[in-house]
Amino acid sequence: MMIVSNTTVAPLYLERVKSALTQFEVDEVILPDGEEYKNLETLNLIFDALLSKRHNRTTTLIALGGGVVGDMTGFAASCYQRGVDFIQVPTTLLSQVDSSVGGKTAVNHPMGKNMIGAFYQPKAVIADITVLNTLPQRELSAGIAEVVKYGLICNTKFYGWLNANMEALASYDAQALTMAVELSCLDKAAVVAKDEREGGIRAILNLGHTFGHAIETNQGYGVWLHGEAVAAGMVMAADMSWRLGNISQQDVHDLQSLLKRAQLPCIPPAEMSNQDFIDLMQVDKKVLDGKLRLVLLKSIGEAVVTSDFSADTLHQTLAAGKQLGF
Repeated sequence: MMIVSNTTVAPLYLERVKSALTQFEVDEVILPDGEEYKNLETLNLIFDALLSKRHNRTTTLIALGGGVVGDMTGFAASCYQRGVDFIQVPTTLLSQVDSSVGGKTAVNHPMGKNMIGAFYQPKAVIADITVLNTLPQRELSAGIAEVVKYGLICNTKFYGWLNANMEALASYDAQALTMAVELSCLDKAAVVAKDEREGGIRAILNLGHTFGHAIETNQGYGVWLHGEAVAAGMVMAADMSWRLGNISQQDVHDLQSLLKRAQLPCIPPAEMSNQDFIDLMQVDKKVLDGKLRLVLLKSIGEAVVTSDFSADTLHQTLAAGKQLGF
């Protein structure tokens, strides 16, 4: 076995995990921490460790960390000797509710986020709520953005629960966190089961992500946390959905209020121009035949992937975000 972790998580939990695996021969590789290291160069550190320790096709990789560690470990597992087993042990809220579930693995490229990767399912996902107690508030809030996403795209009842319980969730309440992780995983699993390789409905899981990925790429990976960029992106998607007549302006304001209660940003970087967004969004994986597709809301609790919008509507949303702060 090979445990892959990072410089932040390993001092907290590596020995605890190794102590549970005494019947196995266990090696480890410790990666630098941060989205800015989610690249091919860092990925090679995993391959170097596997090869130097002479791991073969019977090995299992264990991803001990957040979404960056999980994505890179899964991608390494999909490639090493044409595929070995891996297990996710996510240690952030974002990874527990989203990135560890569903089999998406990838690294970033300077021109676009998650552009080099594979669909590769873990053999198991082990989520321990108690590890979230060591998360900084900013990281916890970033994970809440993905939790809110599930309510918006497919679970109106869950969205109502979040409105009633956001303060508990944002203050590390164990019962609220357990409920949020369980319901988020159930919602994601239900979507992925219908469309594992994102040929159709699975794309709704990317609500806010096309806008958000543009922010992350423009600002530099790690400057905005993924969940922070997704939060601003979801507000932009909601604003555009309102402009298309699908939801009310009050729905947009209510979403902003909910995200602010979670200590999340609702406004994109002021220095990003409309053209900055357009150029980066054109690199998005949902672009089809040169036409930009976005995940928008048909209603609260129902999302759709569509290219049925005008350039003017998109530009209005981009301008509103910077000039009015929504």
